[in-house]
Amino acid sequence: MELKGRSISKGLIKAEAIVSDVPISFLGGVNEDGIIIDKENELYGQSIADKIFVFPTGKGSTVGSYVIYGLAKKGILKGIINKESEPIVATGAILGKIPMVDKIDMGNIKTGDMVLIDGDNGIVKIFKK
Repeated sequence: MELKGRSISKGLIKAEAIVSDVPISFLGGVNEDGIIIDKENELYGQSIADKIFVFPTGKGSTVGSYVIYGLAKKGILKGIINKESEPIVATGAILGKIPMVDKIDMGNIKTGDMVLIDGDNGIVKIFKK
């Protein structure tokens, strides 16, 4: 399945998806190793390492941009898909050169699906398990 969205950060990446149904703050919500530490999130305790992180939108502090940047520099976070991007997550993805697309119907993506992000063209391809 191919979905057309809006390109936020350029690049091409194919990896397994991990999906959160609720917005997340990277400051206090994800630690420096890519573990979800927000106890209110359904992914609490799970890792976003080596995955494409799919979530509706970001929330919280502008420091979240630097958390995303740090995850990128360590090679932890591979890509981001949002329903609606906001400046904090977009800035972190751009600084970290993490491929990112938004305006995507998240209902089509499940945790464990293989996903290709084409950040140059705003395209997301889903390969079901």
